[in-house]
Amino acid sequence: MASNKTLVPEAKAALDQFKMQAASEVGVTLNQGYNGDLTSRQAGSIGGQMVKKMVEKYENELKTK
Repeated sequence: MASNKTLVPEAKAALDQFKMQAASEVGVTLNQGYNGDLTSRQAGSIGGQMVKKMVEKYENELKTK
């Protein structure tokens, strides 16, 4: 079963900031705290943007090695 626990509590603020940045880039307004009123499409676009940025970062790191 999936869990929504933060594995590294020290990273929570950075992850929240990353999520807000990704939401801004795809044009979705997020509130601090509860965002249960988002559509599945909006939530998916935020998650997709986050994954896209993580993959780009990893690819760039591979290029510099």
